[in-house]
Amino acid sequence: MTFESISWADWTPTVRATLLFVWRDDALLLIHKKRGLGAGKINGPGGKIEPGERPIQAAEREVEEEVGVQPVGTIERGILRFQFVDGLRLQVQVFTAPDCIGVPRESDEAVPMWVPLTAIPYDEMWADDRIWLPRMLAGEWVDLCALFDGDVMRGHRLETRPLAL
Repeated sequence: MTFESISWADWTPTVRATLLFVWRDDALLLIHKKRGLGAGKINGPGGKIEPGERPIQAAEREVEEEVGVQPVGTIERGILRFQFVDGLRLQVQVFTAPDCIGVPRESDEAVPMWVPLTAIPYDEMWADDRIWLPRMLAGEWVDLCALFDGDVMRGHRLETRPLAL
């Protein structure tokens, strides 16, 4: 399987999930993931969308479950489509929130950390994050398609546009 061999126009996910980055002042609330897909990596809080749940509800629920805070002012910022060579097709809707209620705490799933925007640990994150995350942080809507073989990204396409507020 190659990135070019995938018909992205006809592509449908097998799993739908979310990511939500609380973005306060000049720092992002990130997590060191303890289990599941991406265990050992640093990412934003997030997870699967449950049946009957809207993506924004899932994103906020996952942040509360993983780090114990309630996001405030959540807005959608993009969509990520991941095809894995093992067959997993993961679609992730990305959100940000400018603040949260509560103090982040560790859970069975994640260790939270506030990270300065100038020190995002891309080397400890998924390979695609260094492609789309800076563009999202710069105020753009991101639309990414990527092919992964395990942790290795085999190809990608990123489209961006100004975020409509």
